[in-house]
Amino acid sequence: MLDPSSAVGLGRQSRHDIRYDRERPERVWYVGGLVIDTRVRPRIQGFIGPIGKSLVAIGVTPAAMTAFGLFVTILGAVVIGLGHLVLGAVIALAGSALDGLDGTVARASGSVTARGAFLDAGSDRIGEIACFAGLAVAMEGNARVLLLIVLSVGGAMLVPYLRAKAEAVGLEGKGGIMGRAERVILFAVGLILGFVEPMLWLMVVSVWYTAIQRFVSTYSRIRQ
Repeated sequence: MLDPSSAVGLGRQSRHDIRYDRERPERVWYVGGLVIDTRVRPRIQGFIGPIGKSLVAIGVTPAAMTAFGLFVTILGAVVIGLGHLVLGAVIALAGSALDGLDGTVARASGSVTARGAFLDAGSDRIGEIACFAGLAVAMEGNARVLLLIVLSVGGAMLVPYLRAKAEAVGLEGKGGIMGRAERVILFAVGLILGFVEPMLWLMVVSVWYTAIQRFVSTYSRIRQ
């Protein structure tokens, strides 16, 4: 079995040095899959596909789409930090939606690359951190809420990290109940409706539960 203390070094090991069971089902004890990635996104491809083609036709590149989406998201985070939670949440949600079009643009232009995926992953993390940081500024003085924000950010960063580590050893790292799209929507809806603390409690529970799901799923399939 793999020693958890060596998990940080997995990405630097050859896949031939890691043994894992390809015969065991991937969904070891997942209660549910990512709803948006597995159910919603495939159904709206027919709608967003033409948008991607239109953007390509006017010269928009995937990298430009990623950068613009991140800019709008950070703008929303700044507005949140200024205390305008509803407006900031709407702007940040719009930025995340724009950022989500970079893959559509890449497919429409035939330019899906590892470099683009790497840029998008970094952009996603920066946008999430910015939004939580903006909320932390707005909630200054509320120790309980600030603690929940810290725990939310930690879990939100751990979820994609575990996916990356799983994929580094040739396993599927997706799954769980709270992916990035779900986190973005929960965050925005919580601010828009004024349920900041309940949203954060739900965020903490769901992101850490997802992190545990992904860890156990990957760990149980690695035999050395």
